[in-house]
Amino acid sequence: MGMNHHRGPPPDRGAMISLIAEAVARGVTFFDTAEVYGPFTNEALVGEALAPFRRQVTIATKFGFDLGPGGRRGGLNSRPERIRQVADESLKRLRTDVIDLFYQHRVDPDVPIEEVAGTVKDLIAAGKVRCFGLSEAGPQTIRRAHAVQPLAALQSEYSLWWREPEAEILPLCAELGIGFVAFSPLGRGFLTGAIDETTDFSQNDNRADLPRFTPAARRANLPIVELLQILGTQKRASPAQIALAWLLARESWIVPIPGTTKLHRLEENIGATAMALSAAELRQLADAAAQITVVGDRYPQAEAAQTSR
Repeated sequence: MGMNHHRGPPPDRGAMISLIAEAVARGVTFFDTAEVYGPFTNEALVGEALAPFRRQVTIATKFGFDLGPGGRRGGLNSRPERIRQVADESLKRLRTDVIDLFYQHRVDPDVPIEEVAGTVKDLIAAGKVRCFGLSEAGPQTIRRAHAVQPLAALQSEYSLWWREPEAEILPLCAELGIGFVAFSPLGRGFLTGAIDETTDFSQNDNRADLPRFTPAARRANLPIVELLQILGTQKRASPAQIALAWLLARESWIVPIPGTTKLHRLEENIGATAMALSAAELRQLADAAAQITVVGDRYPQAEAAQTSR
């Protein structure tokens, strides 16, 4: 997403294509995009970058929004005809004949989830989609969708500073055999230690509008970063590596998807896969994090209303 959407001025496109190719060369096999990122341009970038490696990688994209002329974003739209339209257009932009994982980006309250799942089931039967997923859905929606078309994955935010999925979503995924894809596993960059209350966010960086990223909230939330730094010093690792290693140690079916536009950050993130946290270290992190009160909501009120339906 951050390669050309919601993270400030887009970096050079050629450099981003090279970075994706470098990720593949270093063993990364799962790439996540969406038609709304850009809109449209992120899928095109990912499609071009991964075309030479298509058989080596898994590509996930998403439907669920009304995008008018020029990509102008309207409200939610998961009507069957819109889902089918997105699938066909995404296939072209991604330069592929099948979408490996097709998520509903946000639950549309105006369209029964059974109808959404049935439409994706038809796309799977037609060979256009391999697997069905939901993003930021609540437990009952997950159960209802899964009964029509088994879900391969549920994608929601999850990290040491957003642990809400542990209450109901992760146990449900374990029960139903659904994989969990953790987005923003580094807290939109905050858990790397590179952001504090003095950080200025550039134009088109949506963090400037998130309640959790006000200067006061960032200052109040620094203890969670300091916790990662303390263990990182002991393990000779960065805070980001500790945060990712914690997620990777949770369950084998939890997959974090950190994003970056920089090679050194890519190397740092991949390095987390070689880290082993002991049971004692995991308890240390969990117990200490539980004592820290995180300040600020994840989203403004209007966007928050679209989650956990």
